[in-house]
Amino acid sequence: MRSTDADILATAESWRRAGRGVALATVVETWGSAPRPVGSHLIVDQEGRFLGSVSGGCVEGAVISEAVEVIAGGKPRLLEFGVADETAWQVGLSCGGRIKVYVEPID
Repeated sequence: MRSTDADILATAESWRRAGRGVALATVVETWGSAPRPVGSHLIVDQEGRFLGSVSGGCVEGAVISEAVEVIAGGKPRLLEFGVADETAWQVGLSCGGRIKVYVEPID
């Protein structure tokens, strides 16, 4: 079962109220064959627990790691994954597209 954006954002709010550190990752740009559309969300807590998807699984691990660092450091990051990027193959984005994901801490 796929979570809706409303479910994801409501869960982020619930996690924050429970005192958990939370980051929101959002697909802000795609090019070519991208696994998820612009506006797709993933939330992550300080323990690495997550809900949602920004890539259908192919770069989630890298985004979750970055999100945990964003929570710890408090500063947002813009991540880019693409087929021309050596990192894309390491994390599994072999679909031929490119995505940009904005990761921000939620206060």
